[in-house]
Amino acid sequence: MIQLKNLTLRRGVKVVLEGATVTLNPGERVGLVGRNGAGKSSLFALLAGRLHADAGDFDIPAKWRLGEVAQHMPEVDTPATAFVLEGDLPLMDAQAQLAAAEAGDDGEAIALAHMALDEAGVFDAPARAQTLLLGLGFRTEQLEAPVNSFSGGWRMRLQLARALMCPSDLLLLDEPTNHLDLDALVWLEGWLQRYAGTLLVISHDREFLDAITNVTLHLDEAKLTRYGGNYTRFEEMRAERMEQQAAAFAKQQDRIAHLQKFIDRFKAQATKAKQAQSRVKALARMEKLAPVLTASDFSFEFREPVSLPNPMLAMRDVQCGYVGANEDGSDKPIVHGISRTVLAGQRIGILGANGQGKSTVVKTIARAHPALAGTLTEGKGLAIGYFAQQEMDLLHADDTPLQHMVRLAKASAAHLGGEGREQDLRNFLGQFRFMDDMVHQPIGTLSGGEKARLVLASLVWQRPNLLLLDEPTNHLDLQTREALSMALNEFEGSVMLVSHDRALLRETCDEFWLVADGALKPFDGDLDDYQKWLLERSREAQRALSGKASAAKSTPAPAAAAVVSTSAPAAAPVAAPKAGGREDRKAAAAARQALAARTRPLRHEIAQIDQRMEKLVKERDQIEADIVAGKVAGPDMAEAGRQLNHIAAEVAAMEERWLELHEQLEAIEAEG
Repeated sequence: MIQLKNLTLRRGVKVVLEGATVTLNPGERVGLVGRNGAGKSSLFALLAGRLHADAGDFDIPAKWRLGEVAQHMPEVDTPATAFVLEGDLPLMDAQAQLAAAEAGDDGEAIALAHMALDEAGVFDAPARAQTLLLGLGFRTEQLEAPVNSFSGGWRMRLQLARALMCPSDLLLLDEPTNHLDLDALVWLEGWLQRYAGTLLVISHDREFLDAITNVTLHLDEAKLTRYGGNYTRFEEMRAERMEQQAAAFAKQQDRIAHLQKFIDRFKAQATKAKQAQSRVKALARMEKLAPVLTASDFSFEFREPVSLPNPMLAMRDVQCGYVGANEDGSDKPIVHGISRTVLAGQRIGILGANGQGKSTVVKTIARAHPALAGTLTEGKGLAIGYFAQQEMDLLHADDTPLQHMVRLAKASAAHLGGEGREQDLRNFLGQFRFMDDMVHQPIGTLSGGEKARLVLASLVWQRPNLLLLDEPTNHLDLQTREALSMALNEFEGSVMLVSHDRALLRETCDEFWLVADGALKPFDGDLDDYQKWLLERSREAQRALSGKASAAKSTPAPAAAAVVSTSAPAAAPVAAPKAGGREDRKAAAAARQALAARTRPLRHEIAQIDQRMEKLVKERDQIEADIVAGKVAGPDMAEAGRQLNHIAAEVAAMEERWLELHEQLEAIEAEG
């Protein structure tokens, strides 16, 4: 287990933890929550051994293996699958042992290395790595693409897959959902729910935390408090605790006032002097309760739009894509034939997997990209407010928040009427937590959350009537996300939202549009229906891949061969044996050994699939039995449904893989 006892941790002059005492048991899934800047990442650094406690005791089992997502962007040309495989440290160690043993021609060491490779799951390692990549949204043709061919967000997915690939007893995930779309996020939830080790995750996604955690650690004002339950349960228990603390403090204040009143009244009277003195001592001995102090809630609202055209815009046969992006210089269309109208007051959530064109559609509407074809007609007075992650990159690092707002106020003075006095701009920034000297702090030194708040402030100042929000929550803490949700619900204009934050989508959107297969169409359903649709699409893709492999009658070499590059060379062709005699038997034995060597990886993976499917069926049967017996009710029913969906999806995928492996096995045996 992990134990912190009266632990104090500092970063520079800032006290991150003071007198923290908490115990985390093996197998617990823990959500670490707190405001941006509270010190959550510093606590992760302590657990990972990069920081040391300034006082108190910290204990973690020495034999525990740690899994953690590297934060640097790799600049290597290693193929994606091989890069993820490198995250499996036991496998890499076993390969290094085999290489050293073969170099020294040490037969015993070679045998031991082969045993280590088998224990590390060498034969199914490439399949496991590719399963991670596909689950996180990579396409089949990207599995062998070099790492440096991917953008920054996709490289962070590679780092996440690499961390998940490593067998670990403790897994630390710091905002793992920031670069994921909704389908990859749902897949990650299912993977983490099956993770057997101890999990600590920092996230500002309420539904993600609710789905995967059973313990919550709250870090606030250098105090670390443990709550049993997921994030929703934490909020309920914390509200109860704060109410009890406030009541106890009020009761003690009444008691202190009563004692003080007696002392003030009778301390000068000789007959009451002893009684007054005893009350002075009682007051001094009393352990004073602190008042309940909470950081002020953050809230803001969008200013009333100057006008509300209706419709806001109309699209007729619009084609979205990239001008001259193909190798021959021709345009590259992504989404075709969009014919939709956006009305005043609509709240539209845009769904779709990464790479399908959600952001391309939004950029076209935002005038960041021209439409490749069709007509896009804007309503008179349309004022677009566009939030995207790259907008944060466009902030000038040397500017201050105040300088940024002064420049923005001048640029928007024409349609807003007046540039705004400096004091008005300072007051306005104060609404977004830019207080005092923070308005003069260089933007380059601000945190991701602070930059996101500055972009939000810029949007609010411009008084848009159509908001285009592309993943606006990636760097926002839970309080700021809730404030954004409330502000969007009160906004009088129209909203088009791309987000993997399901709580924000549920709370703000009245309808959904789906971008898939090169088209944009209305989606008839809610987010739960969308998750079911994603699972069905995944099954269809698996069936299509299996059918293609079967039709081609292909017998690809086992993927594991690419992993163990230092393994024994392939068996030489066996000469045709002469009829009868010892040589016949030797040749037959050699042929059997060669056949066994070729089929061993396939048989090993089939056995592992059988074991996993047996376990999944038992889990499914138990959940269904609990439902029938009435042991599952209320909010637990939704969780049980999610688990059954994840199990069904994994069983379907494994059945397809099982069939594919058997076809390969039969083809090899037919050749032999």
